[in-house]
Amino acid sequence: MIMQIKQLFTQKWHVSYSQFVWLVSLYLVIAFNGLFLFNTLEAASKPEHVNWLFIASVPFFLLALTAMVLSWLSLITFVKPVLLTSIVVSSLLFYATLNYGVIFDKSMLQNILETNTGEAFSYLNVQVIAFITVLGVLPAYLFCRFKIVGNFRVRLKSFTLLNVTAFIAVAVIAVPFYKDYASVGRNNRQLTSYITPFAFYTAGYKYLRDNYFYPPLPFKVLDKTPHLLAKQQSSLTIMVVGETARAANFSLQGYDKPTNQYTPKLGVKYFSDVSSCGTATAISVPCMFSRLDHNHYDSRIAQSQENALDIIQRSGVEVTWIDNNSSCKGVCARVNSQTVEPTKSNPLCDGRYCFDEVLVEALAAKLAKSSAKHQLIVLHMIGSHGPTYYRRYPEKYTKFLPDCPRSDIQNCSTEQLTNTYDNTIAYTDLVLSKLIKLLQNSPADDKALLYVSDHGESLGEKGLYLHGFPYALAPKEQTHVPMLFWSNKLADTRFNQCIEQQRNHAFSHDNIFDTLLGLTHIQSTEYRPEQDIFNACSTQS
Repeated sequence: MIMQIKQLFTQKWHVSYSQFVWLVSLYLVIAFNGLFLFNTLEAASKPEHVNWLFIASVPFFLLALTAMVLSWLSLITFVKPVLLTSIVVSSLLFYATLNYGVIFDKSMLQNILETNTGEAFSYLNVQVIAFITVLGVLPAYLFCRFKIVGNFRVRLKSFTLLNVTAFIAVAVIAVPFYKDYASVGRNNRQLTSYITPFAFYTAGYKYLRDNYFYPPLPFKVLDKTPHLLAKQQSSLTIMVVGETARAANFSLQGYDKPTNQYTPKLGVKYFSDVSSCGTATAISVPCMFSRLDHNHYDSRIAQSQENALDIIQRSGVEVTWIDNNSSCKGVCARVNSQTVEPTKSNPLCDGRYCFDEVLVEALAAKLAKSSAKHQLIVLHMIGSHGPTYYRRYPEKYTKFLPDCPRSDIQNCSTEQLTNTYDNTIAYTDLVLSKLIKLLQNSPADDKALLYVSDHGESLGEKGLYLHGFPYALAPKEQTHVPMLFWSNKLADTRFNQCIEQQRNHAFSHDNIFDTLLGLTHIQSTEYRPEQDIFNACSTQS
């Protein structure tokens, strides 16, 4: 047996160019496209009349297309590097899709590329290494043992034969079943996102095209002369950008576990119907500060024009961004910014991450040394960032047990996973309460704190985990986000009652741009009072 295994890893097999491409294509279809085939079967089985011949044709159709695409990607000369890389990449993609329900579109790829090394390593565990090794690395090594015979001219003939054969196969399948393919494809556009690895390659092309191939847009100044209309001599506005907090797990939303024990005692107002702009940080954070709304948001356009922070700063307000996450995603490019360094000398940090209480320290330090009369300070939390939820709160604040102290969260029980996530929400609530208390002790005349999460999170519902699902298909758990508001003006009865009437209305990240301008008392040509959540109440105070 040992000798046979050794022979398997040392023997060389001689094949033609086309045979090698067909073999790798077959492996990709069988090993990594089961979810695509299953979802296609499910989609095609819904009508009363099921065409089983059409369903049976899908694997062969995919095989022929895969062979054609791989042959063109490899350009005859680079066949082994391209094909073997595709195997390893496919194993990683398939693991993420199989275990977390991840779909690799352009926005997901952007989120991946903007993830720092600390976040990336949080996904690494024994299971993922074993999975990639068994389905990716070892098969790639075995395919390395194949020797492709023939010179370039012979390979060119083999390339031509492969493509002619594959094209005929596609035509033979597509012509009689055209209506079925068109119908299933038109009504289930998300199916192509499961084709591995080509959905990822397509997303990569779109990302490179939009970020590197298109010429840069000229930077657009939205308002050259905004100005401050502060009624008070001094103002302090704190904007807290939450991370991966979903509204469903806030007791303020009606959740049956006490995840909000601190902020209600301080009289916060909770807004129960708020939607995110995206399902990933790379989209949602820039979008919520952009003049562009969810329906028209384009990262390329957003990066080439001012955002709310730029306008507020130009009016004379001191703007500062303090980050305890991966980055501000370009939002703070033109304002004062600082990133919390996770040094081990700080008891709130472990060398890679810091608990969000460091933001309380950072805010206190900022307030102590700033003499500006009007300030806007944005705090970017690490919040409930997964999959290592257990690393987002100190052990002494573990409230719900049993928890899930591991990164392969799909292997935890529902109770363990939910408890761990709920611990992150409870800790976020504690941090917010400490920030509000700092704000209460500030000598500023006008004080306010607004907290809103960038997006939500899936915790195993419908087999989905984490976030980043295409927005049109995303479950509510990934788009329904919590929003909290505190202001010293809530002591005014009329203002308090007005906010109370507003808090159950439907809002979204589209409202944040104008709400920030309103909270900081900025008069601007870009300000739309109807989009300002608090405008109706501010006129009454």
